[in-house]
Amino acid sequence: MSKPTLSVVVPLYNEEESVTHLHSAIHEALDPSDINYEILFVDDGSKDSTVEVCKNIAASDPRLRLVQFRRNYGQTPAMAAGIDNAVGEVIVTMDGDLQNDPSDIPMMLAKLNEGYDIVVGWRHNRQDKLITRKIPSMIANRLIGKVTGVPIKDNGCSLKVYRAEIMKEMPFYNEMHRFIPALLSVSGTRVAEVKVKHHARQFGESKYGLSRVGKVLLDLLTIKTILSVASHPISWFSKLASVPLIFSLICGMCITNQILDGENIVVSSTLALIFLSLGLFTISLGFLCELIYQKGNLKIDQLALLTARTKLDPPSTDLKVQSNN
Repeated sequence: MSKPTLSVVVPLYNEEESVTHLHSAIHEALDPSDINYEILFVDDGSKDSTVEVCKNIAASDPRLRLVQFRRNYGQTPAMAAGIDNAVGEVIVTMDGDLQNDPSDIPMMLAKLNEGYDIVVGWRHNRQDKLITRKIPSMIANRLIGKVTGVPIKDNGCSLKVYRAEIMKEMPFYNEMHRFIPALLSVSGTRVAEVKVKHHARQFGESKYGLSRVGKVLLDLLTIKTILSVASHPISWFSKLASVPLIFSLICGMCITNQILDGENIVVSSTLALIFLSLGLFTISLGFLCELIYQKGNLKIDQLALLTARTKLDPPSTDLKVQSNN
């Protein structure tokens, strides 16, 4: 069996009823096209019989591989494990609950062949609950677009297509999978967004709800900090520290005048000390961020070089696909 050129990565958590249908749907979508592909099911510590069902399928399908976690870690680690084990030049990610439609994959691959690095799915006719899913998602997507400067209409859609050269070097943590296009945007990555189908959940229960809103907001704050100050954090925090330091200087001048006038300096000296401490603390945060950036695995310059390599050395052949739309 020759090396696959396409890898379909699907994180799974308690999807025993969906796995067989999903496996068949992926084959129905990709078999008509001239693509050598593999499927990677990543079990994220399921408590039902998801693993057993996957093993039974894999026994008769050499194109299916199973990556199994010992316990539940979350969608982002599961997706990262699948991407790390993928061997294809192009990687497709999608959910395992049958809400994403594999029949959209050929159309997205054709879009990728137009010269893009990432193709993002947009669930324009989303089949989810209005109050708990659709409205929070609409607000979050607009906020993410404003903060990151990458106006994607549906950051939460897991159906995405990536060039493997980029994703293999992408650091994953927390719930950052939805921010991948924004993170890679700093390196000039070309992103396209296309309308995809979305189905109502047929089996099981949703793993997400309003409880993840706080996590998304915290992750968004992290992403904004990375995009804004990652390359020179000490410089940015020093500018931020100048505000309390100026106030501290003003308070110091007031203390001098109060001493000369024989007035009480308790209030002004306390304020001067508070502003001075705040300024020094902010500068120390800059040094700490500088150290984290230098020792960490998320380097903006490396992302830029990665994209440059992708542009200079594109895949040897484009994926030949036939869109089902």
